[in-house]
Amino acid sequence: MDATANNLITAAQTAWREAGALLVNYSFSAVGAIILLIVGYIAAGLAERWVYAGLGHVHHFDQTLRILLSKVLRYSILILVGITVLAQFGVQTASIITTLGAAGIAIGLALQGTLQNIAAGIMLLLLRPFTVGESITVGSISGTVQEIGLFATVLRTSDGLFLMAPNNQLWGSAVTNYSRNKTRLNDLAINVAYDDDVDLALKLLMELTNDNRILKEPAPTAFISELHNNGAAVTLRYWTQASDWWQTKLDLTKEAKARFGEKGFTAPLPQSNVRLVEKTPLAAPSRS
Repeated sequence: MDATANNLITAAQTAWREAGALLVNYSFSAVGAIILLIVGYIAAGLAERWVYAGLGHVHHFDQTLRILLSKVLRYSILILVGITVLAQFGVQTASIITTLGAAGIAIGLALQGTLQNIAAGIMLLLLRPFTVGESITVGSISGTVQEIGLFATVLRTSDGLFLMAPNNQLWGSAVTNYSRNKTRLNDLAINVAYDDDVDLALKLLMELTNDNRILKEPAPTAFISELHNNGAAVTLRYWTQASDWWQTKLDLTKEAKARFGEKGFTAPLPQSNVRLVEKTPLAAPSRS
C-alpha cells in the first residue's frame, strides 16, 4: 500500500513539474506571440501610411492605386506576422504556406476573368492612356471617362448614357484619346462644280481663318483635295485647341455655307451622259 502511494505521489510530482515547465515555456511563447502581434500590427499600420503618403508625392499617381498598394502591403505584413506567431507554438508553417499557395491558385483559376480586369485596371492606372474627364474611343466603346476602377471604367457617352466597360477590354485594344494632345487638326471640305471659280472658293476658305480660335502655327492652308465626276472638293486644313475643335468645326461649316451661297456657289449635282444610238433595221432576205 505504501509503495503504491509513493508511486502515485512520485507520478503526480513528475506531472506537476512537466506541467510547470510546459506552462513556463508556453507562457514565454504566448508573451512573445502577443508582443509580436502588437509590433506587427503597428508596423503594418505604419507601413501602410508611409506607402500611402509616399505615393502621394509621385506626380499624377492615381488615388485608387495608392489605396490598393498600401492595403496590399499592410495585409502582406499581417499574414507574415500570423505565420511567425504560429511558428512560435511549434506549428509547421511550411504546410500552411503550401495550403495558402494552393488556395491562391484555386481562387485565381476561379476568378480568372476578374483578375484579368484587376490587372488591366492596375496597368491603366499606372500607364494612364486616359484619365478622368478625357474623351476616348476604344473599339466600339466611346465616351468621356468618369471613373477608373480596379474592375471597370465608367464612361458617359455623347448622348448622355451611362457606360461601364470592363478594364480588360480597354487595355487589350488601341485607345484613341481625343483630349490628351492640346491641339487638333480638322479638314473642312466643300464640293464645288467644275464651272465654278475654284480660286474664289479657295479664297473664301482662307478668309474663314480670321477666326481667333484657328491657330497661326501650324499655318492653315486651302487646297483642292479631290476630283469627282461632277465637281471638285476644296478643303481648308487648320489647327485649333482641342477644347475648341468641335464648336469651331460647327461654326466654320455654317459660315462657309453662307459665304459660298452669297457668291453663287451651288452644290454640284450628280450628272449622267446619255447617248442615243439610232438602230438601223436589218434588210429583209432576198428571195430567188
